[in-house]
Amino acid sequence: MILNKQYRCIHSASCQCTKGHISEDVIFLLFHNLNWNPKLIATFSCVCKWFDDLAKRVLWKEFCRTRAPRMIRDLQSGVSHIVDGNWRALGKLLIYCTGCTHGTLFGQIGIPGHFVYQTRFSRTSGKSFLLRRCRSDVLYVSYPCEHPDQGEDKNIGFFRGVF
Repeated sequence: MILNKQYRCIHSASCQCTKGHISEDVIFLLFHNLNWNPKLIATFSCVCKWFDDLAKRVLWKEFCRTRAPRMIRDLQSGVSHIVDGNWRALGKLLIYCTGCTHGTLFGQIGIPGHFVYQTRFSRTSGKSFLLRRCRSDVLYVSYPCEHPDQGEDKNIGFFRGVF
């Protein structure tokens, strides 16, 4: 099911969309009971601007907190709070392998992007290849997303990561 994003809702006093909205607390509890399902969050955000804003501010944040609690704690422990406002992007990083377009990697191989069903990130696996001056930075790298039978190299693994 593909939904097009609706941008007619402006939430003025005459807006039809806000007359039937339930409270943010009810929506929060609903998605909590749905285990912060990312496909449902994405579908929900397509309904109107208010739902999209709620998904950006609350739902994607809770999705990330439940799927990668240690990573979120580390990313928010600094002064900058680098994740604030980018919860949807971090959520996508957790569940989506972007692949690569045709001809940009390893000759003429094109690998389509896809959702991953199990994501594991490690805080320590990237420490060995960081520059010496950057070793105190927090780095999370995903376990490789294997793409078998891709030309001469047979298998290609993609890593996703965040500093």
